[in-house]
Amino acid sequence: ASFSKVEELNADPKKVEELFVQMAVQTVERWLDYAEKRLKGTGIKCYVCPGNDDMFEIDEVIEGSKYVFNAEGKVIELDPIYKMISTGWSTPTPWNTFRECSEEELQKKIQAMAYQVEDMSRCIFNLHDPPYGSGLDEAPELDAQLRPKYAGRSTVAVGSKAVKEAVEKHQPLLGLFGHIHEAKGLTKIGRTTCINPGSSYEQGILLGVLVDLDSRGIHRYLPTSG
Repeated sequence: ASFSKVEELNADPKKVEELFVQMAVQTVERWLDYAEKRLKGTGIKCYVCPGNDDMFEIDEVIEGSKYVFNAEGKVIELDPIYKMISTGWSTPTPWNTFRECSEEELQKKIQAMAYQVEDMSRCIFNLHDPPYGSGLDEAPELDAQLRPKYAGRSTVAVGSKAVKEAVEKHQPLLGLFGHIHEAKGLTKIGRTTCINPGSSYEQGILLGVLVDLDSRGIHRYLPTSG
């Protein structure tokens, strides 16, 4: 951007916000174009679920895709055996992000989907907020100025109690979580295998996990990084 453009943005926070929205939409459009080139003709469906940091403006862009589907708030039949419920909403954070709600509201969102699933042993919980106290929700403890305490060596559990209760109550086969970038790991809550692949996007690294399901359940899983 030119110096005059930077000055213009510095003088008008609303224009900065509009620019961020524009760039976010353009980025998602670019990703969807890439997905179409890779998925067209394969019969593969890609499901996404915007997280708490994602602006609502990107939802309409995703809805326009023929190959990438927004799974938010839906019970998705992945195949004749497995179903998946999804939400990208989180409990409140210090940063007041776009998709935040109370524990009670998050519980209602999860329950509205969970009650539509007959067989939880064949269900995946794709929930952005990890279960409270699971080890998949350990984040650096912050001081009043939102700076990490003790150089980031002190951590606290910051996950959702509503998510924890839902997993304990329904015992799905698999729980896929995110939100807390530093809390990469796997744990079991009852019979439920719970995974947080972590995130290193600020370093230009995409973290994920491949989970292979067969008719009996989880066959194998493989963390990915690239």
